[in-house]
Amino acid sequence: MGVYTKEEVLDKAREYNVKFIRLQFTDMFGSLKNIAVTVEELERALDGRVMFDSSAIEGFAGNREMDIYLRPDPATFKVFPWRPRDGAVARLICDVCLPDGEPFGGCSRSVLKRVTGEAGKLDFNLRVGAQIEFFLFLLNEQGKPTTLTHDQAGYCDITPVDLGENARRDMVLTLEEMGFQIFSSHHEVAPGQHEIFIKDDDALAMADKIVTFKFVVRTIAQRHGLHASFMPKPLSGLNGSAMCLHQSLWRGGRNVFDGCGSEPGLSEAARCYIGGLIRHACSLTAVANPLVNSYKRLLPDEHSPVLAAWSGCNRNTMIKVLSPGNGENRVILRSPDATCNPYLMLAAALKAGLHGVVGDIAPPPEEGMDCGDLKELIRQRGLPRSLREALDALESDEVVKEALGGHIVERFVKVKSEEWERFQTEIHPWELKQYLANY
Repeated sequence: MGVYTKEEVLDKAREYNVKFIRLQFTDMFGSLKNIAVTVEELERALDGRVMFDSSAIEGFAGNREMDIYLRPDPATFKVFPWRPRDGAVARLICDVCLPDGEPFGGCSRSVLKRVTGEAGKLDFNLRVGAQIEFFLFLLNEQGKPTTLTHDQAGYCDITPVDLGENARRDMVLTLEEMGFQIFSSHHEVAPGQHEIFIKDDDALAMADKIVTFKFVVRTIAQRHGLHASFMPKPLSGLNGSAMCLHQSLWRGGRNVFDGCGSEPGLSEAARCYIGGLIRHACSLTAVANPLVNSYKRLLPDEHSPVLAAWSGCNRNTMIKVLSPGNGENRVILRSPDATCNPYLMLAAALKAGLHGVVGDIAPPPEEGMDCGDLKELIRQRGLPRSLREALDALESDEVVKEALGGHIVERFVKVKSEEWERFQTEIHPWELKQYLANY
């Protein structure tokens, strides 16, 4: 049972002998941050009186910083299972507010709450599951991460080939102690690559779980002498890492993506939700794939989701559909990677999907198994091939911009554009190998 009141949090902190509380918040770019307070300051923190600087949220310091406040969500109180029980450490996930108590424009958690509130006015509730992939790498003598994998295992291999099985088991057990429901876990296709599948929850709870998941996975990996990386494409020639988001829209206890009567497949609402996602696919990519490196994963090969299209079987489409009925129908967004900000990603996806449902936007025909000329299809309806392309699409999409809010769009585009320009000025090893001796 969750903890939902200030008084219950104070009681739980005493019961578990908590000494330190990490007030966690997510910056605009998906990185989890925190301010730690002692238990003696917990009541003050729960009253929303912990102040900090807005540059911690926006990712840069300019001339527009302001004092903002953390407002903890009591329902997110958890004790870290891996820390000592004597003088335990707990966490609270926080919204970020202005001095007058209004949500700060750069608070991505508040963005998702606003968009789920808009869905609630239509009597819709978004539920989301997440399949998250990551690599486990060895550390060097200085304790810094390398790109050497800890094993050479492949898809669903087991010990002794899968050397990450013990670390992955500890990750799952720790996550379950923190209230997660885990559907499955296994070794992925590439050496050192793993996947853990988090079962469905409400959109806000799932976004909280995703940021917590990355923190827990990296912490437990470190305790095993490994580095967990969610970088989308850390190794050339091997599979990249995705974060597939399983979405279903519920109303009155029923999954409205389920067909009914003589049509047990996808409902019209599901088809229009898909239509909305595809209509806004290019701008969603800026949020789903926010790194220069993200686009090294979205390549024209047989495994990559590179098409703004949908299918039940084609692995090149950004959307896969499952329609077994019995409340299990879902729309799986396969293009995101785990470096995205999950609050912004789910807010943007929900807004786009609802635009499809409310606007009765029909999706294009389902993509068949055989793509034919994939490069030609990418030219016709491919996702952006670079961060710059995706940012340009975001700046021209009023629906997704409305979902994120002007404050976030302005700063997100500014920082990511600068990141792209820095990348453009670098000389890469590939260029030296390709050109130096010949020109």
